[in-house]
Amino acid sequence: MKRKRGDRRDGKLLRNIDSMHYIMPLIFPNRCDNEAYISETVDLTNVAAYLEKKNADGPEYKYNLFQVIVTAVLKTITLRPKMNYFITNFNMYERNEVSAAFTIKKIFADNGAEGLAFIHTKPEDNINTIHDEIYRQVSFNRTGDNRDASTESMDTLQRLPLFMKKSIGRVSRFLDKRGMMPKSMLETDPYQSSVVLSNLGSIKLHAGYHHLSNWGTTSVMVIIGERKPRLFTNEDGTQELRDSVDIGLTIDERIADGYYYSKTVALLLRLFNEPELLEKGLGEPVDD
Repeated sequence: MKRKRGDRRDGKLLRNIDSMHYIMPLIFPNRCDNEAYISETVDLTNVAAYLEKKNADGPEYKYNLFQVIVTAVLKTITLRPKMNYFITNFNMYERNEVSAAFTIKKIFADNGAEGLAFIHTKPEDNINTIHDEIYRQVSFNRTGDNRDASTESMDTLQRLPLFMKKSIGRVSRFLDKRGMMPKSMLETDPYQSSVVLSNLGSIKLHAGYHHLSNWGTTSVMVIIGERKPRLFTNEDGTQELRDSVDIGLTIDERIADGYYYSKTVALLLRLFNEPELLEKGLGEPVDD
């Protein structure tokens, strides 16, 4: 699609929005000042059964909960397009693609290095293609001294004199706000994605609030807590111990309204309850 005046390399300027959403970026310009936090406890009974079935044939790289969550979040954002909006430089944009980013711990140790994974999706992607892409990127990051472009740039910057670092920082913030960062940086900087995910459960921590960032364009942050059994109350009032995980979502409240967020969370929870829907393409609608 041809870019029009006002469009960015990574997004299309939204020109026909209602007056409230037009005014909000003007009076509340900073993303970190407009955070809405949503917390959900997810019953994993159906997800566990689904994963058992997917792994029945003993694949080399097993399907796991994190892959299910990543795919469910990406499908939710694809089907709820306002979740892929972002605000920068007082304007609202629709991102050109749906993407996800997360950090990979190369070695679980205090001094273990980290790498960045960035998943670019297409509407036809599903749990299987995303599983394969996560495997590819995890393998790349944990093999030898492989590094993504963003990490290499940060390492180079670290070696420069302080006055040069400050100058580069000012220029980078100017370019970032106007969508003029180099393409190689946009493709690997996690805060230029639709959603950043943090799997705190992998290091035995609870899910909790995580701030957004005024840098970049990410409007959604997803925190995944530790998987463990919890008591759930059935419709008849009885209680039952079930496998579960806590998930926290921090969202830029300027991009949509509360009703839209409610429907979005309902869709996400349905995908966890019916994980077979993740076999379908991200862009394939879910029937009511």
